[in-house]
Amino acid sequence: MTVQWQVNTEDQMESDSFDALKPVYLLLKGSDWRIRGCVRLLPSTGPTMLRDTFPVLLGADVVPSTTDIWESSRFALDLPPSAPKAAGGLAQATYELFAGMIEFGLAKDLTRIVTVTDTRMERILRLATWPLSRIGEPKCVGKTEAVAGFLEISHASLLRIRSRGRLIGPVLWQPVLGPSA
Repeated sequence: MTVQWQVNTEDQMESDSFDALKPVYLLLKGSDWRIRGCVRLLPSTGPTMLRDTFPVLLGADVVPSTTDIWESSRFALDLPPSAPKAAGGLAQATYELFAGMIEFGLAKDLTRIVTVTDTRMERILRLATWPLSRIGEPKCVGKTEAVAGFLEISHASLLRIRSRGRLIGPVLWQPVLGPSA
């Protein structure tokens, strides 16, 4: 089964109906102060991509809907070829954004993040020592093989990511105070 998914793009900015739900965006700034990466986070208690767009990825499992699980989407990096590398040949920025997701999750008392991604990103997560716990079997979505799964939010996972990414301390600049405006 192939699931079709198309994202609207205007002025090089992606948007979809989930952007109207006041998600939290974590932004990664480079040393040149340009935005070099981002990830979008939404509570699983409301509409989510997994529940409302890709339920076929669940298999026989139930869609998570609880305050201790949020959904991540739109993970992206835009790095120059000279970007510093860390363990496994991954860009250090990859580890910084992963650490930011975990720090955010710990600040919000989350236990897991659920995500829809592709099998390439699943391999990157495994290489970074933050493995995806699959919910269902991969399915073709457009031109990619998509999979849904959970990412653990814990101090242990944060320490692993920091170690592999050669990160000294917290990556979030602003404490997590409340919902976005």
